[in-house]
Amino acid sequence: MTDQSAQPVSWTRPTPSTSGPTGDAVEVFVARQPIFDRQKAVVAYELLYRSSSQNRFTDADPNAATSQVIDNLTAFGPTALTGGRQAFINIPRGILVDQLYTVLPREQAVIELLETVEPDAEVVTACTALKRAGYTLALDDFVFDPRYEPLLALADIVKVDFLLSAPAERRALIERFGRRGVRFVAEKVETREDFEQALALGYSFFQGYFFCKPEILSRREVPAVKLNYLRFLREIFKPGLDIDQLEAIVRQEVSLSVKLLRYLNSAWFGWRYEVSSIRQAIMLMGEQPLKKWAALLALSGMGADRPSELVVSALVRARFAELLGGNSAIADQQVDLFLVGMFSVVDALVGRPMTEILTEVSLSEEIRRTLLGEATGLRPVYDLVLAYERGDWDRVETLREGLNLPADRAAAQYREAVAWVDGVFGG
Repeated sequence: MTDQSAQPVSWTRPTPSTSGPTGDAVEVFVARQPIFDRQKAVVAYELLYRSSSQNRFTDADPNAATSQVIDNLTAFGPTALTGGRQAFINIPRGILVDQLYTVLPREQAVIELLETVEPDAEVVTACTALKRAGYTLALDDFVFDPRYEPLLALADIVKVDFLLSAPAERRALIERFGRRGVRFVAEKVETREDFEQALALGYSFFQGYFFCKPEILSRREVPAVKLNYLRFLREIFKPGLDIDQLEAIVRQEVSLSVKLLRYLNSAWFGWRYEVSSIRQAIMLMGEQPLKKWAALLALSGMGADRPSELVVSALVRARFAELLGGNSAIADQQVDLFLVGMFSVVDALVGRPMTEILTEVSLSEEIRRTLLGEATGLRPVYDLVLAYERGDWDRVETLREGLNLPADRAAAQYREAVAWVDGVFGG
């Protein structure tokens, strides 16, 4: 019996063959971080890339490295990484002045000027040309200095680092420049308190991991439907569960059963005949893969009242971990890696501590310990997934080398995971 989820997903465009200044092949690592509006809907992604000049060859011009990134993004399309939403792309001085960003679609690309770029006359002239060309200009990690007034007059968006700025600074920027029509992004928003403060101050957009942090509720406050989903998960992951019991449990949850059969009959699986029963699905797929898909639908149901990106993030983690595992010494534990990624946000979905939830869901001891931050055989792959998600490329390299994973496979598999999740939600 085959796990159909492990079938390779075709990437919409081929990854280009590139080479750096030394002539060596360059694999560009690109991750994405969501940017939310005031209703917690995702409106854009910032694309985080690994600088090839730091990790692949030395003595290279960083502008050449960024040119390589833009070339790659153009080749396989920003849409493939953003689902058609806007893409915030960091641009250094040389790329700005030479107008190499113009290969990017102006209706989608947001040119994010790095805080290290000095606002001299040449840069102001280049930003004026950028605006005339119809691009959106954002200033990254902004801290006010009178020298930046000419750029503020041109900027559409200003990003304020909430980890590095004091509350008074955050308020002063909004009060001074918000009336000019500049929209503000609160970035590195890590807590609900930060998010609520930014909302109250009038920030338009928000970036950070606040949406992954659990808001702990009492048992009484947790909606009954979420408790039902937890009971469902507890039952399907009971050790020693046989096919008859699994079929009975899934059939009891009528809405999940209908959704599961509808999903299994979608183009993603490509069965020759229609799957008409849970038992037939079990026989075709196997017990573990079916548990995985049932859990996916249950967790998606739990997230109905949470930012949709929370479930998206969990599934990208799950699929990426599963794919990475296939290239590692624990290839036989791909389903376990998928479950680690998927359950990594269950505390935020339910509003209860992870330790409490894991006592109620009978996941394996290794999965449980991994989710609680302990050292396990699964942990290095999961840590690599988290480092990649945050664009912590030094950590990615260390973990990748420790797992003996090829660099090009990791980059391709992240893109594949993003495409797979887009397919899941796009139907």
